[in-house]
Amino acid sequence: MKRSLAIGALVALLSAGTASADTLREALASTYRANPTLTAQRELLKSTDSTVAIARAAGRPSVAANVGVTRDLTRSGRFDVGGKGPFVTGGVDLSVPLFQGGTVRNSISAAKTRVEAGRATLRAVEGDIFTEAVAAYMDVIRDRAIAELNANNVKVLETNLEATRDRFEIGDLTRTDVAQSEARLSLQRGRLELAESRRTASEQNYRRVIGHEPGVLQPPPPLPPLPATADQAVQIALVNNPDLIAATRQTIAAGYDVRSVRGSRLPTFSAVGSADYANTLSGDTGGVPRSGTATSVGVQSRIPLYQGGLPAARIRQAQAFEGQALELRVATERLVVANTRSAFAAYHAAQDVITSSEVAVKANELALEGARAENSVGTRTILDVLNAEQELLNSQVELVSARREAYVAGFQLLNAMGQAEADDLGIEGGPLYDPLGNYRRVAGSWSDWAGEGRHPIVSTSTVTPQEQPQGVTPPTP
Repeated sequence: MKRSLAIGALVALLSAGTASADTLREALASTYRANPTLTAQRELLKSTDSTVAIARAAGRPSVAANVGVTRDLTRSGRFDVGGKGPFVTGGVDLSVPLFQGGTVRNSISAAKTRVEAGRATLRAVEGDIFTEAVAAYMDVIRDRAIAELNANNVKVLETNLEATRDRFEIGDLTRTDVAQSEARLSLQRGRLELAESRRTASEQNYRRVIGHEPGVLQPPPPLPPLPATADQAVQIALVNNPDLIAATRQTIAAGYDVRSVRGSRLPTFSAVGSADYANTLSGDTGGVPRSGTATSVGVQSRIPLYQGGLPAARIRQAQAFEGQALELRVATERLVVANTRSAFAAYHAAQDVITSSEVAVKANELALEGARAENSVGTRTILDVLNAEQELLNSQVELVSARREAYVAGFQLLNAMGQAEADDLGIEGGPLYDPLGNYRRVAGSWSDWAGEGRHPIVSTSTVTPQEQPQGVTPPTP
């Protein structure tokens, strides 16, 4: 119930936005459609779907035909019984597995379980990519704001420097005051260059994750209500986290592998049938009819007596892989708990920083206003004013950064709890990818000739025509 309420709230909040600017919802939709990491993971799941059909094929009938044309070169003695041909021979062999020691059944179960693990992994990748997209979106908003704050501060310092020089000219200030203003302006111009560089890096990261250059970005919608305590968040994560679900399914699949390998020590039974045809096309047949047919049916059994220790070695190997999967599940569980608690703590810490920074900004605005007024009557120095301006800038940057940290940490918490995937976010812009569609189509296939065309590239390239090397043709889907 809590999960459905949180999902509903997040869908409703992400629906907010305007058509005049990019919204977080639009950025996530673009990421879902064309992020190459996500589209590649879908293809990997398709390959996992095919393992079920591969496992099933081992328990299905097999039919093989053979045909040949031969001619004897020499015959003598007891082999000289007639003409030398040519002879035409043909036959059809049918084998129907009846009992394979449980290997087929367990291999199919293992393959199905790994498909379930693959679906959970796809969910995990979706959540991770969406979290990365949210971070990229918020980074652009933060770094653009910081660059703008620094640019505004440069303008303020330029105005201060002009005023300081004017007052120096009339003897109201000293050369020291002018030098302090010049130094602070020079330092702030350097900080502006760094801020613009970070803004560019964030915009290019946005381009990499989401697939296009960021336009004007709307502020993100509020996050849905999050758990009140870290313990509650961990409880939700231990049930819904897709990485943990995938690790659990992998341990179950490894157990099926052990049982499958154990079956290699048991007898196998198959029903067999064959039909053969032979025809002597020319030459003397010695009174024997030129053509003939033969058919047969029966049951064959293969009883392993000694295989050089191979079954025991394979069983030990499978058991070791199962042990590895069990240990990795515990490692995944530890990671889920740690990530959930870390995100919870980071979110609440950032909320506290936001509150403190908002107070600091208001206080520094008053302090700067007072410092300027007192400087005008001579009770404050130019350095006091410069320091007040810097303190205000620092608190504004801290506030912008804290808002970014809080939002990203909150989304990371949603991801750790398994609530940051496409179904949870209500992504629009087309139908969602259905992992069951490909499975239904391929897992039960009997055809030897069914196949797929060459994969059309779904993800979009971010290389612009200006960036394309001369004489190089970009790859086509």
